[in-house]
Amino acid sequence: MLDLLGNWYRNKFSDPDALMLLLLIIFISTIILLWGSYIMPVLVAIVLAYLLDSLVGKLESMNLSRTLATSIVMIIFIGISSLGTLSLLPTITKQSVNLLEELPLIWQGAQAWILTLPVQYPGLFQAEQITSMMSKVNESLVSVTQNIISVSFSSLVSVGALLIYLILVPLMMFFMLKDKPLFMANVSYLLPKERRLIYQVASEMNTQIGNYIRGKVIEIIIVGAASCLAFVLMDLRYAILLGVLVGLSVLIPYIGAAVVTIPVAFVALFQWGFSAEFGYLMLVYFIIQALDGNLIVPILFSEAVALHPLYIIVAVLFFGGIWGFWGVFFAIPLATLVKALISAWSNDIEDNVPQTEL
Repeated sequence: MLDLLGNWYRNKFSDPDALMLLLLIIFISTIILLWGSYIMPVLVAIVLAYLLDSLVGKLESMNLSRTLATSIVMIIFIGISSLGTLSLLPTITKQSVNLLEELPLIWQGAQAWILTLPVQYPGLFQAEQITSMMSKVNESLVSVTQNIISVSFSSLVSVGALLIYLILVPLMMFFMLKDKPLFMANVSYLLPKERRLIYQVASEMNTQIGNYIRGKVIEIIIVGAASCLAFVLMDLRYAILLGVLVGLSVLIPYIGAAVVTIPVAFVALFQWGFSAEFGYLMLVYFIIQALDGNLIVPILFSEAVALHPLYIIVAVLFFGGIWGFWGVFFAIPLATLVKALISAWSNDIEDNVPQTEL
């Protein structure tokens, strides 16, 4: 067994460049796992600065100084972010409070309908089973409600963290964008000399990650705006809140769309029952989802590396379990990174294998 592991190590990491790439990945992963919660504002600032760097570069190509270009981009970014937050946050907060207040009524209506199933379908459902199931669900809902309340009170402590994000993150973004050449030179100085594979993977991932993040932001805006508009025009209750949830659901491929369907269907069912309005709303909702999956995603992510749906779901579950929201957001880029690493190591080993003459 030890000989097998030794042969595998020599085959994969005999090249110093491959070994340095592995050590760099282990080092960065260890820092994020151990101190990720402490440096999260820095990571957020790096991601946002990475997104805005192309705009700064375009302005810089118009004979503007990098400081002036960075200032213009930051003013536009802060202005749009503030406008979007101030216009949506009060409405979303109000509708969230109203929805929480009406949840008991919605659940009572759902229970009343479930209790009629033994009468309508006596061969499929029994009253005792339905009653037992409902009691267990009610107990679970009580515990979930208590957890939500406790989390809400504990989140009051995180006001200081919110202020850190609102003040320090834009400040760090400004310096990262303005002094990007300096920081890149420092990073290059710290990297080991055996950096050929590091540069190869970084070059391969740069365009892909940038296109993915920008495309995902555009997808969220398009799907969220279309959902909000459709829900408002159809007079669905909590239209803005549900539309924003539909937009954010695209962060989680496949799983997000399935999960967000539940609150949309429940609210529509509570408002209209099994009526034509309910059918029309669900039809419009599924049309939006179909257009997203078959039109928007192929256009926005045409340059992304194709990954099998199973790999994407596994990546979402794995990285989301490790890093929460940001792990889910970057699940596909991280999965693409893993694929690029495997490809780089495999190609490097194949290049180093001596070719025998036939």
